[in-house]
Amino acid sequence: MRFGFVSTRFAGTDGVSLESAKWAEVLKQSGHDIYWFCGLSDRPAEITQVVPEAHFEHPDIIALNETIWEKDTLSTTVNATVEKIRRRLREKIREFIDTRKIDVLVPQNTLTIPMNIPLGLALADIIRETGIPTIAHHHDFYWERDRFTGNATKPWLVEAFPPVLPSIKHVVINSAAKRDLESRFSIGATVIPNVMNFTEAAIASDDYAADLRERIGLLDTDRLILQPTRIIPRKGIELSIELLARLSDERNKLIISHDSGDEGHQYLDSLRQLADSKNVDLRLIGNLISTERTFAVDGSKLYTLEDLYPVADFVTFPSLYEGFGNALLEAIHFGKPLLVNRYSVFIEDIEPVGLNLISIDGSITNESVDDVSKWLEAPPDPARNREIASRHFGYGVLQHRLKDLLESLNK
Repeated sequence: MRFGFVSTRFAGTDGVSLESAKWAEVLKQSGHDIYWFCGLSDRPAEITQVVPEAHFEHPDIIALNETIWEKDTLSTTVNATVEKIRRRLREKIREFIDTRKIDVLVPQNTLTIPMNIPLGLALADIIRETGIPTIAHHHDFYWERDRFTGNATKPWLVEAFPPVLPSIKHVVINSAAKRDLESRFSIGATVIPNVMNFTEAAIASDDYAADLRERIGLLDTDRLILQPTRIIPRKGIELSIELLARLSDERNKLIISHDSGDEGHQYLDSLRQLADSKNVDLRLIGNLISTERTFAVDGSKLYTLEDLYPVADFVTFPSLYEGFGNALLEAIHFGKPLLVNRYSVFIEDIEPVGLNLISIDGSITNESVDDVSKWLEAPPDPARNREIASRHFGYGVLQHRLKDLLESLNK
């Protein structure tokens, strides 16, 4: 069959872009064809339709988002703007379905979080009008984010985020989201966790990345303690700083792989002050990490996360909240010892499978410090974690559940 993936963007290392690529890979392994519709893309141009207004960073969408949230009423101009963009996107989606002969639509978070209201509305229109079989993959819902509030947008949210239509099968990434859909809309959903291809050997460090530790400024005797997250409050970076402070070993360097992004620099400034006050060597290397091996404007090399994991000695993942937790699976894939904070999805959907991790409950304890210290000296064998993760969060799980979904579409 021919699958049409739809989202605001398919580019970079965000969860939607990463997981959609994994879904596409598994579907292609089963003989299906994949096509992409989005506002920004790093997918092959010959199978992709890019419509700029579909991206949440299109100027018209940015301007719209600045006027609609936390409002009780909207002007006729705003409503007219939404309808205008909605009509154009509806035409483009219909064109995409017709020219690519799409059999199944796969909206990726497009009917979930209202980053682009007109895109969600247009997609819901098309599904309602055509009855095209649809697998809606939901990563994070609007009610999980504080900023998506206000009475003015409620009619749109009810209409399309998500729409309740008979031709749509809903997929969520954790058990809590499944319960939310059932309680809010009486919609059944399939849980498909984020996955990794654990049968594929993790890439080892090679000649290209041989100088990465040196670029970070590390000595041979230093330990690279990696937190592979963005610099935003819910990632709990202050817990990693506290861990290194209490380990009290100048060989330990805390490396944060990503930038602060679009959520401001106040948190970053507070982290720098905290690290200084506790004599923790905090290094931010977002300027060195890219989605692919390439070169910066000044000609210096850029590296990928896959280059960074092999040279890490330990991984910290003290997030306060995650929809699932790709960094956790990545650390296991690369065989790294790992500390994780017991966020709610971890407790319900990941912890029960029995991975060998150091876990904390929102604070660094003497026991966790002792455990990390021991694992830095003698890391546990990673084979057991890889085997467990492969059974519960591997491509086989995705393949099996997608097969069941496709069979249910034809009933």
